[in-house]
Amino acid sequence: MDTAAATEKQLLADIDRLREEFTQTQDLYREVCVLLFFRYGMTPTANKLYQLVRKGSMTAPAEALNKFWEDLREKSRVRIEHPDLPEALKTAAGDLIATLWSAAQAQARETLASFQGEAQVAVFEAKAALAAVEADRDKAHQTFQKVQQALDQANERIAALGQQLAADGATNAALESQVQQAKAENAAHQQRLEDARRDFTAELDKLRAAAQLADERFRAAETRALLEIDRERSAGTKLQKELDTVRAAANQAAERHRSETAAIQDQLGGLRQKIGMLEGNLQAVTANRDLIVSELKAAQVQLADATAQASMMRSEAENWRHQAEEYQRIAAELRESVKPQRASRKPKAE
Repeated sequence: MDTAAATEKQLLADIDRLREEFTQTQDLYREVCVLLFFRYGMTPTANKLYQLVRKGSMTAPAEALNKFWEDLREKSRVRIEHPDLPEALKTAAGDLIATLWSAAQAQARETLASFQGEAQVAVFEAKAALAAVEADRDKAHQTFQKVQQALDQANERIAALGQQLAADGATNAALESQVQQAKAENAAHQQRLEDARRDFTAELDKLRAAAQLADERFRAAETRALLEIDRERSAGTKLQKELDTVRAAANQAAERHRSETAAIQDQLGGLRQKIGMLEGNLQAVTANRDLIVSELKAAQVQLADATAQASMMRSEAENWRHQAEEYQRIAAELRESVKPQRASRKPKAE
């Protein structure tokens, strides 16, 4: 079935070529008769000619066919012109040579058929090799698609890692901002503590000055009391009360300062603990960032390997395409080599 289809396809191609070469209808039908009989070993008929050419009226192929048979019979006969030979001997010799010519043409057709068969086998083998190359090319294309898919996945993984790295960077920036804010709060509390210490020192100095002044006044009063003990006893009692009041106020101020100092130290300890926690979180985020950077570098190496493999597969696919074109060229040369000489091998009348 495949051989008949190939032969039919080649016959139609040859007829199309004859259409371009012979524009006259009778010439075209005559050449198609020669093509069918001498090249393809087919006996031409009027219906077959009209089906192949489809030009002119129905009588055109019949006329061309009759002319073809007349020319063939005329050229197949061999006349022997010699004055000394009898007519019967001339006729017998001519018939013998015609028979030899027919046998030679039959042998030539058989040889041509054998050669065409061998050429068809070579063409089929070339087609099989071409099919194998195309199968390898399809397999390489599938492999390339798999590599391309892996490459796309690696790109998606790199994009995801990049997004995660950006998110971790934002978290890191937020944590650093919180650390800076905590340090600022700590500095503010330290300043408040220093201010409280200064205020306490100033107030303590005032109380000491007041106590010293009261003591001096008490001593003066005591001196005066020694001189005027009765008159100044009431005044001494009053001064003693004032001194007790001043001392009680100094004690209350010292106690209040100790309470405020303890509260500030508690706040400072909480801030230090919070700073420690923030620094721990910052270290964890930094370690996670370093891990993501390592994974990103590994993904980039994987991407480079996949790109190199894709380039190698493209090169192999190009080599297979060149081999397929070479097989097609060899098949075309085989088809051209089996074309018989169409018109140049016609017998010459002697």
